[in-house]
Amino acid sequence: MDSDLNQLRFQNICQMLLQMGKGNFIHQIQRSGEDDNLEILTVLVNMLAEEMNGLISHKGYVNPHHTNKYLVQTTFILNEYFVIKSFNSEVPTLLGFTPEDLYNQKFSTILSAESLSSWNYVKKELSRNLNHHFTSQLTYITKKQLLIPSFCTVTRLLQNKDILVSSVTNVIEDTILPTILVSDINNDRPEGIYRLGDIRLIQKVYDYILDNLDKPLPNLTALSKIFGTNEYKLKYGFKSLFKTSIYQFYNTKRLKKAHLLIQETTIQLKEIALMSGFSTYPNFSKAFKKQFGYSPNDIKRNL
Repeated sequence: MDSDLNQLRFQNICQMLLQMGKGNFIHQIQRSGEDDNLEILTVLVNMLAEEMNGLISHKGYVNPHHTNKYLVQTTFILNEYFVIKSFNSEVPTLLGFTPEDLYNQKFSTILSAESLSSWNYVKKELSRNLNHHFTSQLTYITKKQLLIPSFCTVTRLLQNKDILVSSVTNVIEDTILPTILVSDINNDRPEGIYRLGDIRLIQKVYDYILDNLDKPLPNLTALSKIFGTNEYKLKYGFKSLFKTSIYQFYNTKRLKKAHLLIQETTIQLKEIALMSGFSTYPNFSKAFKKQFGYSPNDIKRNL
């Protein structure tokens, strides 16, 4: 088989594993139809993602390395020839395409091969009966060739021939490992930031901060010594991976923790300030108001 095609298949598997590492199990890898070890690996990875998705949905699992799981609604408006006229702002983000990639393209171009028979049936029935309404499972294919199964509703809009395709998909908000491969790295990034060992080290720093929100955060020099690295790599590596500085991340997390403690407990505010790593209550109150726009005293407590 062509080596470029093998490389593409291998990259798809790597992208899928990165998504799974982030807690996203909704994706699938499109099958190539080949009979080799890469195809066996593809099948196994798809099966694992499906099993994990079923498991975490059943258990109500939330990956602690993500801020939250949220619903993304995708909405397409097609013309009478099933060409994309418009879509909501979430579509390019979910599928990885630019808006220009999607405008005036046939809707079928973003569907997996397995979905085409279902889509052709829907098209046929809509052409025969303008009032038909369908609910069908269609699988979108992202720019990086990952598959996103979705239950879609397909119907015509009133008083014109346009077609509305709408679906809702569970997605986990990114706050952790980058969804890029080593070969995709831009050379203007800090040297060596995306080596696996560096990513693991910065992840340890991330976990250390979350485990010590009740203590003042050591300065960059002290943190570098704790983790056996240099300040440059720690500072710019954290910013590259998590899109925020170490101190901003620490400050936001401890204030959110304090907000929850105020709402859900009867602990005195001064004690919550100390539990959140603040040496004095005035400093805590000032930082809290800057973060949320209101003071700790303004929160209604669920006593």
